Amino acid sequence: QAADLLGLGALLQRWPRQLSGGQRQRVAMGRAIVREPKLFLFDEPLSTLDAKLRVQMRAEIKRLQRRLGVTSLYVTHDQVEAMTLGDRLVVMHEGRAEQVASPMEVWSRPANTFVAGCIGAPARNFLEATLAPGGEAAILKAGPRLAFIDGRRPLPDGTALTIGIRPEHVVAGGGGEIPLRVDLVEPLGAESLLHGQLPSGEEMTVRLSGSSPLPGAILPVSLPALSLHVFETGTGARVDGLSPRARGDAGASVANLGTVR
Repeated sequence: QAADLLGLGALLQRWPRQLSGGQRQRVAMGRAIVREPKLFLFDEPLSTLDAKLRVQMRAEIKRLQRRLGVTSLYVTHDQVEAMTLGDRLVVMHEGRAEQVASPMEVWSRPANTFVAGCIGAPARNFLEATLAPGGEAAILKAGPRLAFIDGRRPLPDGTALTIGIRPEHVVAGGGGEIPLRVDLVEPLGAESLLHGQLPSGEEMTVRLSGSSPLPGAILPVSLPALSLHVFETGTGARVDGLSPRARGDAGASVANLGTVR
């Protein structure tokens, strides 16, 4: 029954050396299934497979888990596996659980800069900022001032902040207020990854659809308010009282920010 479930029924007479990598992985799962366990533990089961087979086995494991209905603990360094296979993620760092939440909550509301930096490819951009006197704005090292329009912040003036934004959320062109000098272009077909430097010396990656500028070009970029995340630099913790959220205009730039409390 386990062999048929895994599509191995026609291979039972083969020696292990006659099986492909993916078939051997399914045999390993079959050995676990026949024990009828209450918990499956997958310890990086796909790390030795090539990219194509890894995608195939990832889908098979997800279908199998849904069919068997057995709780599974899946350990991986691959964020794609974590996001696609997990119902809940436990993001570990130096033996400590940094965040326990659903995949989309981890992606959209990371608890700290470590989680924000490890989930998403390419990695999230981080920009330095400080809390302005009066606590009503954050001043980016790159230049723009982020105005928090609903009152004073619950942190001391001058607190060092880290502003995070994903490469796919940076808006290029269209009168952007921050000039980005393009240093490297990675064409990926339908889109390109631009790596460049801001006037502050900070590096930024931008995911751009369609044609891309050549290295050495100056590209104006802006930071949509809905896509920004704010962290306290000293602790790395997310500051919910500072999480930007535009009011009335989902495309508002950094000059018109509200907050979520």
